[in-house]
Amino acid sequence: MGASSLSAKSKGTQMFKEFKEFAIKGNAMDLAVGLVIGAAFTAIVNSLVKDIMMPLVGALLGSVDFVNRFFVLREGLPAGPYATLEAATKAGAVTLNYGAFVNAVVTFVIVAFVLFLIVKAMNRLRREPAPEPNTKECPYCKSEIALAATKCPACTSEV
Repeated sequence: MGASSLSAKSKGTQMFKEFKEFAIKGNAMDLAVGLVIGAAFTAIVNSLVKDIMMPLVGALLGSVDFVNRFFVLREGLPAGPYATLEAATKAGAVTLNYGAFVNAVVTFVIVAFVLFLIVKAMNRLRREPAPEPNTKECPYCKSEIALAATKCPACTSEV
């Protein structure tokens, strides 16, 4: 066994140890949990937008279905008009799907607002209590002095 194969073996062992430390550390696990929760959260938000918010917005705007709001840029075969975006796509028409964009904007606003509320709640829970003061104010000259002080160093008054 040569010296080069020995050092390659020890480098491999060292790399495995480093990988093991990385994988076991909380950061990697936190990231994995965050990704899984993020995927589940995305499904919830998409349902909230598609099934609850957009029908309400559509009802307020006179039964507008944003999913099927589009402009035809180039006719397909057969030529339009197309009742739905799916029909236009099947015909091979080139469309500008502004309804999908409106849905994406509404989704973004909802996600941003929910994340804002979550971060705000987390910050409230993480707040540490204010540290105990280690100084007090001299009643005569109003300068800061140590709590244990019996005489003010600025005005030499007894406190």
